Amino acid sequence: MLSIFRNLMKNDRGATAIEYTLIASLIAVAAITAMGSVGTKVSTVLSTVAGQI
Repeated sequence: MLSIFRNLMKNDRGATAIEYTLIASLIAVAAITAMGSVGTKVSTVLSTVAGQI
């Protein structure tokens, strides 16, 4: 039983996968926020152009 626990403590693949998942989710949240901001600005510009046409 002790050897199984030692093997689990040495295995870091699970921790690495969790770290990559956290990094990917942080990037996704940042991208969604940036796209929302850019989308609002583009919408404003297009509305202004459509109003002047």
